Amino acid sequence: MRYFISIFLLLNVFTVAIGAQGTAVTYQVKGQSYEGYYISPSDQAPFVLLIHDWDGLTDYEVKRANMLAELGYSVFALDLFGAGVRPTKVTDKRQHTGELYKNREKMRALMKGALDTAKDKGARIDNAAVVGYCFGGAAVLELARSGADLKGFATFHGGLKTPPGQNYTNTRGKILIMHGSADTAITLDQFADLAQELESSGVAHELITYGGAQHAFTVFGGNRYQETADKKSWKRFTEFLADTLKN
Repeated sequence: MRYFISIFLLLNVFTVAIGAQGTAVTYQVKGQSYEGYYISPSDQAPFVLLIHDWDGLTDYEVKRANMLAELGYSVFALDLFGAGVRPTKVTDKRQHTGELYKNREKMRALMKGALDTAKDKGARIDNAAVVGYCFGGAAVLELARSGADLKGFATFHGGLKTPPGQNYTNTRGKILIMHGSADTAITLDQFADLAQELESSGVAHELITYGGAQHAFTVFGGNRYQETADKKSWKRFTEFLADTLKN
């Protein structure tokens, strides 16, 4: 309950700022309920699908969605864990992300279900990009490898490993990776491996590192938040969207 109270408090604040009101959206994927968040400043706005980290969909993703709406984008912040599932303990976070890492088909189905839901809400998924944070970044790359018909795939401090048996031969859009050089959870070796893989696959890509930035460097109020890296990466991301999507 506290989660939804927080969301609607944020809605009240940002409605005044951008003239567009976001809504909590309950939707179904294969018979299970999920709770996302949708906001759109106009019917013709380019669309961004936003994927949460291992905390599930929280106020952080709502704030980022509202920041994008303020720039003129429709946004659907999806839910990969299920209605009411917002883990707070590390063991629970590992459990929920681990289940999806082990079941990539389910992960893909959940992202497709979210895109279908956004389309039903009026989002222009024909003029769309996807962005993810941490675990959500790994999900973004899963969507890219699936051959999803999106124009851009962006990650902030996201997982970079390619699962055995997968590759980027079906990837359709551009890829933007924003990574902290001081990230010990996702190493620079993984960063370099992905760069080589994207290059050999002929995928349009840009990979950026931010010196001294640790994992989760964009998370406001977190003990690893780095303002300089956050602002630089957000600026590059918004430029990427402007270059990739039609207004």
